[in-house]
Amino acid sequence: MEKQVVLITGANSGFGQLMALEFAKSEYIVIASMRDRNKGKQLIDTATKLGVISNIKITSLDITSAQSVENLTLMLQDIGQVDLLINNAGYAGGGFSEEIPIDEYQLQMETNFLGAIRVTQSVLPFMREKGSGMIINMSSISGKIGFPGLSPYVSSKFALEGWSESLRLELAPFSIPVILVEPGSFQTNIWTTGKKVTVKSTLSSSPYFSYMKQLDTYLQRNRIKDGDPMEVAKKVVAIAQTKHPRLRYVIGKGTRSTILLKNMLPWKWWEKIVLFILKSKYIKK
Repeated sequence: MEKQVVLITGANSGFGQLMALEFAKSEYIVIASMRDRNKGKQLIDTATKLGVISNIKITSLDITSAQSVENLTLMLQDIGQVDLLINNAGYAGGGFSEEIPIDEYQLQMETNFLGAIRVTQSVLPFMREKGSGMIINMSSISGKIGFPGLSPYVSSKFALEGWSESLRLELAPFSIPVILVEPGSFQTNIWTTGKKVTVKSTLSSSPYFSYMKQLDTYLQRNRIKDGDPMEVAKKVVAIAQTKHPRLRYVIGKGTRSTILLKNMLPWKWWEKIVLFILKSKYIKK
C-alpha cells in the first residue's frame, strides 16, 4: 500500500473526528474507529463534502472489549499495515472521591488507560515487523496536574503518562517513537460524550455540594477561553510527519506555563494558589 495507514480511536467526535479529516486531507488512509458506527454520520458527511471520503474507513471498536480488539486485529491483518496509531478514545469522569464508586473508577481506567494498552498491543506486531511506526497517545494537562472533582479522569491520564514513558523506552530499539500530546482546555464534548459517572456531589445533600458549585462556576466561566480543537488536530498531523518527534507536546494557551509553574513551586504554594482561584478570584459570593 503506497499511502500510510493511521488508526484513530474515538473518531466519531471531538479531536478524533477532526484528526481523521486532517489525516485524510493529507492523503493518509484513515481507519476511523468508534464504539457505535451510527455515530460516524457527521464524519462521513464532512469527509464527503471535502472530497476525502475515499481515504476514510469507518470501523466499530469498543476499546474496553477484548473481543472487539481481537476483531480489529483480524481486520488489520487483511489491510496488512498500520503506520500510525492515535489512542484518542476517552471520556472525563468527575465527582469527589469519597462519593465515587470503585466500579466507576474502573470504567474510567478501562476506557482511558487500559483501552489504549489493548489497542497498542494489537497494533505493535505490524509496526515491529515493518521496523517502523509511531504511537501518539492523547493525554491532557490533567495528566500533569491534579484538580479537585476530576480524580477519575486525572488518574487515568497520569497512568497514561507513566505507561507512555515506559513504552517509549521499550520501543526505541525498534524505531517506533511514542508521543504524548497534552492539550489544555479546548472546545470539545469530552465532558458530556460517554460520561458514565454519577456525580453525587451535585446533589444538595452532599457535603461537597458547595465545593462542586464552585468548580462548576469556575469551569463554565472559563469555557469561553477554551481553544479551537482544530489547532490540536493540525498539530498532531504535523507531529506524525516529524522525523524525530520528542516525547511530549503541550498544546493550548497558558498550558505550558501552568505546568511549568506547578513543577517549579513547592506544593504548599501551588495548593494555596489553586484554592484561592477557586474560592476567591472566580467565585462571586
